[in-house]
Order: sequence, then C-alpha cells, then structure tokens
Amino acid sequence: MSSNAHSSEQFLVALVTGGAKGLGRGICHVLAQKGYRIALTYHSSSDDMEEMTRELKHIYGAEPFAVQSDLTQPGEPKRVAEAVLERFGRIDLLVNNAGQSTMNPLTELEEEDISWMIDLDYKAPILLSKYVAASMIEREIKGSILFITSSRGERAYPGDSIYGGMKAALIRSCGSLALEWAPHGIRTNCIAPGATVNDLDQDARTEPLGRKIPLGRLGTPADIGEAVAWLASDQAAYITGINLRIDGGLILPGMPEDTSEEAGYGWGTVYPPSSD
Repeated sequence: MSSNAHSSEQFLVALVTGGAKGLGRGICHVLAQKGYRIALTYHSSSDDMEEMTRELKHIYGAEPFAVQSDLTQPGEPKRVAEAVLERFGRIDLLVNNAGQSTMNPLTELEEEDISWMIDLDYKAPILLSKYVAASMIEREIKGSILFITSSRGERAYPGDSIYGGMKAALIRSCGSLALEWAPHGIRTNCIAPGATVNDLDQDARTEPLGRKIPLGRLGTPADIGEAVAWLASDQAAYITGINLRIDGGLILPGMPEDTSEEAGYGWGTVYPPSSD
C-alpha cells in the first residue's frame, strides 16, 4: 500500500470522471478546496491533465491521482475503481461527470455513434457506480454517488434524442439506486446543469445565451462544483434520489409568448416546410 493510501483515513476521497477540463475541472477545484483528496479520469488530453495536476498541487498542496481511461471500453469502469481503491484505500464520493453530446438528427447518426454515446453517457456511469457502491458497502462507508445529468434530461430538443435520452435514463436509474443503497447509508443523487461555460475563453456574463436565462448569465463550473460539494456533505444528509437542477431558471419559461424577432423561437429550431 502506498504512503498516500496509508494516510487516506484522514481524508475524504472523491473520484471525478472527466475531471481534467470543463465542468469536471471546476468540480475538482471546489472539492479540493473543501479538503477532498482527488482522483480523476481523463480520456486523451494529457496536457489538460498535467495542467490540472499542477494547479491542484500548487493551490491545495495535494496532488490528484489521474487515471487515463476510455470509459466506453469493456472493463474500464472496474479498472478505474480498482486503481483508485489501490491508491487511496477508499472512495467516499463518486461524481459521474464524463459525457459528450451531439445535436444531430437521429437519421444522420451512424449506429456506432449511437452505441458510443449510450456507452459513455449511460452505461459507463452505471457500471462505475456499481463498483464504487460495492466498495462503499464492503468498507461500511456511508458515501455519496452523484450523476451529472442535464436540463436536457427534462426538456426535449431536436437533435438530442440520444444524449438527452441518456440523461433522462440516469435520472430514472438514480431513483432506483437510491432505494437500493439507502439501507447502506449511501445517498445517490443527480445534478442537472443548464447552459454552462466549458471553455476558458467563455465569459458566463457576456455569452449571448445568457440574455435568455432568467438569472441573466450562463452557469460556471464553480456553480456546479459548489452544488456537488453541498449535496455530498452532511448538510444534505437527508437528501437522496433527487435531480437538482442548476440552470439559472433556464427551462422554467417554456415557449416565450413574446412574438418579436428579438425574442427568438424558444427551445428548438423551426424547420421550414418541405418544398417537395
């Protein structure tokens, strides 16, 4: 057992998938600030991972444990869980964040693209949760398992049948898992970001879509990270099986009644009638 694993009893350990950039990066920063030891997965961008590792070590004095993984591949969720357990000896919080979307009509998607999105956006988080929950039960850890879903899991958009559908499936599965694991003290919840900045060159307060959001801006990775930290904390100890929407009120208005051109259409795209 490594020295890190030997001393892990002092710390809570969080595993964040897709933790090297975007929302995952923000989640890792907030959890590190709260005192968690961080394990994260990344797929292909070693530059992002190395920068993230330097940041967390410099700011919080603890180097994260990074595992490169394509979570869509057979056996990878189990391997990731085992690697983190070998390093730290425990996992107290799992944040299933890794995912990817497209906005293409179903008729334009290849079968392999559909299978890949289902594997990444649904199957991988379910399998990783299975192995992490088993480790919590074995160690009698009253941990927390979170799924990063989306407001698109509640609101339908054209071109979103797979990603949005898988996020909706996670919300539904989360309820069943909350019931299954409640006797072990494991809480299972979802957090649903709305429109959120992911790139460093984006400004949440000046992005044009912010004008359409009731609170007047896009979300930030820190908004999501703070929600994750709170929902995993003892302050939320009586909450399980929910989908907490963090979207600034994005999907509350539905179809706007304002018919002016400036108001836009709303949530989808108006397709002109076919000329055929």
